[in-house]
Amino acid sequence: MTNKSAVVEKTFDSLGDYSLQFNRWLLISIGAWPASTSTSRRERIISFILIALCYGFILFTVIPCIFHFILEDESIYMKLKVFGPLSHWFIGGINYTNLLLRSNEIRDCIHHVQTDWKIVTRPEDSQVMMKYARIGRFIAAFCATFMQGGVLTYCVVTAFATQTIEIANETRIIRMLPCAAYKNLIPVDSSPMNEIVLATQFISGFIVNSSAVAIISIGAVFTAHAYGQLTVLMRWINEFVNRSEDQKKSVEFNEIGEIVEHHLRILSLIAGIENVLTQFCFMELLKSKLDISMLGYYILTEWAEHDIRNLTTYFMIMASMSFNIFTVCYIGDILTEQSKKFGDVVYMTKWYYLPNKDIFDLILIITRSNSAIKITAGKITHMSINTFGDVSHAFTYLCPCKVFNPYGNDRYSR
Repeated sequence: MTNKSAVVEKTFDSLGDYSLQFNRWLLISIGAWPASTSTSRRERIISFILIALCYGFILFTVIPCIFHFILEDESIYMKLKVFGPLSHWFIGGINYTNLLLRSNEIRDCIHHVQTDWKIVTRPEDSQVMMKYARIGRFIAAFCATFMQGGVLTYCVVTAFATQTIEIANETRIIRMLPCAAYKNLIPVDSSPMNEIVLATQFISGFIVNSSAVAIISIGAVFTAHAYGQLTVLMRWINEFVNRSEDQKKSVEFNEIGEIVEHHLRILSLIAGIENVLTQFCFMELLKSKLDISMLGYYILTEWAEHDIRNLTTYFMIMASMSFNIFTVCYIGDILTEQSKKFGDVVYMTKWYYLPNKDIFDLILIITRSNSAIKITAGKITHMSINTFGDVSHAFTYLCPCKVFNPYGNDRYSR
């Protein structure tokens, strides 16, 4: 093992913990880290309290916004302005629920990854696994920074904007809310209620973003690990097939049963990744279509005003969400391609020099590798780069809206 790997192993309890460290921090912060037999009662109570608080913040943001959207007498444009943030918070709450419901599947995948680190014996295999563990950690950290940044920037920019209102001959200056609230339900036009609602929306925004970031980042870590395991397995097969008779007793993989068993372990992990991601991918596709369409509409209708602050914020959110859906689609794509590559590598070896029994076992591996391995959105759509291209086309569909915009400069009027 390399010196870097030795340092990492000394710093963390295990290399399995090293690969999952960022995911653990993020999931613990929202009470979604899966409980295990070693979880103490105190940790379970804290997790339950965090979950209750998270749901409280989300509902405190979403319910008043739904009432505002339905009951306020506003123009269609203003309702569309409200619908964008509302859809983001609402689907984010669904993603948070899905994250909690999938805790058993996530725990199984975590245990699978940690077990793989415990059973590895060869330094060269550990180096390959460490390489992809670093890639998974990098993606997890980048997702947390980039994806949180876009929406939180929108919240900050919106909070800095103020609105002057008159109530009973009294002029008040209040801060705009990222997610509109129904004034007859919550008096957001008075202080300190305006500041309290603003603070809760910041917290709920962090929660709904963290739920998406957590699922994507943990999916990326699991995918990177599975990719590394397939790479290790390809090396094992090459060593097994290409060994000479003199080397047969010295090579560690004299029995192909070990290779077949490890291949089945990898397929089991990939099936677990599919179970964790499939519902989230479906909701993320829906949210991306809605949010990118809404953002595109906001940009087109406000372009003539040259409001650099709003336009910059819209572009940042769009970039963040595009990266979000691209990451999920790329995860599905590389898993499918690496699985196909594994079958091709087995087929291209000199398998015809092997005994008949070993040839039959390799044929079974080739046949199993040729079966389509896909990460899907709700068992409907294959998550791939082509799917990302379909989502990114949502913005181009809005180009005619600029020409046929019926509101003109009066879109803010009721």
